Amino acid sequence: MKKILITGLCGFIGAHIIEHILKTTDWEIVGIDRLSYASTGFDRIKDIEAFDNKRFKLFTADFTKPIREYLAEEIGEVDYILHMGAQTHVDNSIKDPKSFVEANVIGTFEMLEYARRLKGLKKFIYFSTDEVYGPAPKDYEYKEGDRFNPGNPYAATKASAECLCMAYANTYSMPIIITNTMNVYGERQHPEKFIPLVINKVLKGEKVLIHANKDKTKAGSRFWIHGRNVASAILYILNNTNEELDTHDAEKGKFNIVGEKEVDNLEMAQFIAKTLDKELIYEMVDFHSSRPGHDLRYGLNGDKMKGLGWTPSKTFEESLSKTIKWTVNNKKWLEVIKYKEQK
Repeated sequence: MKKILITGLCGFIGAHIIEHILKTTDWEIVGIDRLSYASTGFDRIKDIEAFDNKRFKLFTADFTKPIREYLAEEIGEVDYILHMGAQTHVDNSIKDPKSFVEANVIGTFEMLEYARRLKGLKKFIYFSTDEVYGPAPKDYEYKEGDRFNPGNPYAATKASAECLCMAYANTYSMPIIITNTMNVYGERQHPEKFIPLVINKVLKGEKVLIHANKDKTKAGSRFWIHGRNVASAILYILNNTNEELDTHDAEKGKFNIVGEKEVDNLEMAQFIAKTLDKELIYEMVDFHSSRPGHDLRYGLNGDKMKGLGWTPSKTFEESLSKTIKWTVNNKKWLEVIKYKEQK
């Protein structure tokens, strides 16, 4: 039996990873979460029936502060660390960049400091984003190790944290891996995110704003991936690779986790409305010119993971349809009280 420490596990993606690990392994899970607004308390953990699981232990602690001795003793030795706790919403990073520096840069520093004191640590995975590479030109997909070009404060803090990981791998010979993931969706996602936001607006007959180019003729696009497929990829990397980050080889120790197809925002909204059998009322808006930092397109190359033998287990349409129907049957996730308070 192995033990994995996960930060930010009360969040949307963290809950999917916990659920996948509990279902497919005999591992013990220890979590650290400071329960920010995006966590919605313990709701997700209870919803996946992990809260009372004997293999699961959760500590409510702020990982932007040093991991004190008493907490380290409670956690004990761990085989793996998955550091995914972060502030993630681009709009919020534009309004309040300092909180993102504290959570994403200082938080990663403190976790690295804690990790380098662990004698038996086998892997430290830093969970990063496609946004560190900045906007992708048409038909271009960034590969592992390409240069950074962050276009907003959120992306900049994630790129900064990646650089810290590279420095610690080089300086302290730590077994670090970095993953870059594209837009994730699935059950229990925070209602400020695009897919639940569109579901909510379509159900209420409200107008959906579609992020588009300056001329308002082409919608922004993303490669979407379901949370369970992200969880599957993370576990696959832990079980099937011996690679570690090498600052002299930009590709080594980095893995892009990519959805199977690119979908633009209008196509996504249309798919949601069709699945709900509702009319889509929408307006194309030029977010990028009015609010710099919103990139029109992102693109990652997924060939490395395919070469290792990993591909998403379900198609995009199948996963998205299931998510939409689940959300309609679990409307409390569209009306999170904490979200209303944040607004």
